[in-house]
Amino acid sequence: MLYLKVKYELDKILACDVVLERPKNKDFGHFATPIAFVLAKVERKNPKILSEEIAEKLRGLALFEKVETLNGYINLTLSQDLISSALEAMLAGSYQEMLPSKGKRILLEYVSANPTGPLHIGHARGAVYGDALLRLGRFVGYDIQSEYYINDAGAQISMLGLSILLAGKEMILHIPVEYPDQYYRGEYIVDLARRAFAELGESVFVSEDIERLAEFGKNLMLEEIKSNLSSAGIEFDSYVSEKSLYARWEKVLESLKGNQGIYESEEKLWLNSTKYRDEKDRVVVRENGEPTYLAGDIIYHQDKFLRHFDHYINIWGADHHGYIARVKSAIEFLGFDSRQLEVLLSQMVKLLKNGEPYKMSKRAGNFILMQDVIQEIGADALRFVFLSKTPDVGLEFDISDLQKQDSSNPIFYIHYANSRIHTLIEKSGKSLEEVMLAPVDHLSPELAHLIFLASQVSSIALSAFEDRSPLKMCDFLKYLASEVHTFYNATKVLGDSHQDLILKVLLCVSMSLEKGLELLGIKAQRKM
Repeated sequence: MLYLKVKYELDKILACDVVLERPKNKDFGHFATPIAFVLAKVERKNPKILSEEIAEKLRGLALFEKVETLNGYINLTLSQDLISSALEAMLAGSYQEMLPSKGKRILLEYVSANPTGPLHIGHARGAVYGDALLRLGRFVGYDIQSEYYINDAGAQISMLGLSILLAGKEMILHIPVEYPDQYYRGEYIVDLARRAFAELGESVFVSEDIERLAEFGKNLMLEEIKSNLSSAGIEFDSYVSEKSLYARWEKVLESLKGNQGIYESEEKLWLNSTKYRDEKDRVVVRENGEPTYLAGDIIYHQDKFLRHFDHYINIWGADHHGYIARVKSAIEFLGFDSRQLEVLLSQMVKLLKNGEPYKMSKRAGNFILMQDVIQEIGADALRFVFLSKTPDVGLEFDISDLQKQDSSNPIFYIHYANSRIHTLIEKSGKSLEEVMLAPVDHLSPELAHLIFLASQVSSIALSAFEDRSPLKMCDFLKYLASEVHTFYNATKVLGDSHQDLILKVLLCVSMSLEKGLELLGIKAQRKM
């Protein structure tokens, strides 16, 4: 809030885009700007001289208590009145004050795991990342719709039906079967076979109706996926079925051909994707006339672009890196601007428990299930640890560390800071309403510093979304929590002559902690 207000005023006064930095040394003020170095090139002046000229313009503003220069930098200390007004605004819930109005429509697609099994821990990382971006983007003013693309067509769904058939024959009908090289393993397949036997009857196995079993299994797995996501606080605005889109394939193919995007060779149809910097052309229709996996992606992206959003964001697993160029080339051949599509990649997760590799799930075969980890550490810890690193780097963590009730566990550390504040308020005998009404007669440097930090939640949210980095919010919350603990350990709050004012400032900090956690999809704790 304060960052955005100061930047807005300086941009207006100096008629340029002013960069504001936060000095590591508190003695240098709340903000520093290198704007004199930028303008010096235009005005052909020495940055040190120009910084003093700019500082002189700013010294008369009510925004600042102090404006100083140092080697061409301008250091800004905010006025007590400005900090006090920020305190009151935050307590009134005005966190979005000064955020630029965006109004830009974005379609955000993430997870999109094949409904052939329960969600594993790798899916969970992309799910949490996407949901955090959704929350941050909406908070800072973007009109964002979340979407899950259901890959319910093709060989993998058929393999699901075959796997259910074989499990049913062997485990229920006790008929010897010969398993192929590739099929889905795990107890969940046996569970699906039992459900199919109970609801569809024995005949579906005797007649080997793989298509019907595949559809049945897919629907049950999709229900489970939705349940898994919901347990982590993740809901989608819309679901789009790949299977339902295939009716458009012939028209899409004709459109691609009309724009010279398709050619025939070796009895296959190829996408001319090297025209748009792909490393090689890609097959979209096999010799037998069956469309490839890429065909479904092409139809889906045409469907997206026909809905006329301003921007499209896909969150894919890192193994899909090679698909980016081919999908973007198809978008161009369909007559759209591929620059509107942004693809973010999410790397895999390595999980430990007490220093040893986490056991794979018997239920899923060779995967660690998202739901198993949530049951061990809770959705909040899962979300925070996933967001504490950028998704484009591999993540390794030990779940035993996230079960510790001490400062080594970052989410515990943040919750503990918030609960300390509310414990103080409760012990004071004051209601939250009474705390909010305390007069702001004098702010000590320590209290002003806490308000200044708390006010940054809005600008951090803006930066976190625009840089696609919820990590920034995680780091902010850890730092704000550490400042709360430092203040608490150094200050006698209850019984102090300024007790009510201190509680008011701490309540403001609590609201900032809670807002930041909310934007990460985590519910703050007030009691521990």
